[in-house]
Amino acid sequence: MLNLVIIDYGMGNLRSVQKALERIGTKSIISSNPDEILKADKLILPGVGHFKKGMENLKNMNLIDPLNIAVLNFKIPILGICLGMQLMTDYSEEGNCEGLKWISAKTTKFSFEHKDLKIPHMGWNNLLIKNERKLLENINENDFFYFVHSYKISCNNEEDVLAKTKYGVEFVSVFNNRNIFGCQFHPEKSHDAGLKILKNFIEL
Repeated sequence: MLNLVIIDYGMGNLRSVQKALERIGTKSIISSNPDEILKADKLILPGVGHFKKGMENLKNMNLIDPLNIAVLNFKIPILGICLGMQLMTDYSEEGNCEGLKWISAKTTKFSFEHKDLKIPHMGWNNLLIKNERKLLENINENDFFYFVHSYKISCNNEEDVLAKTKYGVEFVSVFNNRNIFGCQFHPEKSHDAGLKILKNFIEL
């Protein structure tokens, strides 16, 4: 049976991710135990809130080293959701803080000349698919996903970009490098399309 661990570092509603996985018939555990993380078949790093606080929580809970071993050494597939995705980047303007540096990318604040675009970006948007890989199987540009975020990701390597989304500007909404996956939207709140993303990740 698949050993799927949702990482608890004190940021976000982890139970909503677990319930979405249950809807596709997948059991998971929520844990901050390094031993559980290191023996997982797959990992999910969710998150809602402030980037610097997220990194501080990971550090204070002694999770950075086991996560680096799990992801970089053991090559355990991991899916970052929203803040979890941003934490995988090199750096964020939110708190002027370094991230986990698993992917060559940075996180910057939305900035618009057009006053009619509000921050945070909140609501339903589609994906502009750039690279078709397993995570986006059976997903098309007519599928809509739920976003809520004030900061956006840009990747240094376009081959890492699976999809972008336009909100004033185009930003990276799905990335993948080796065993590292991220989505800026919340698949657990995105109805059937979001469940497809989770199912694709489970089946990788």
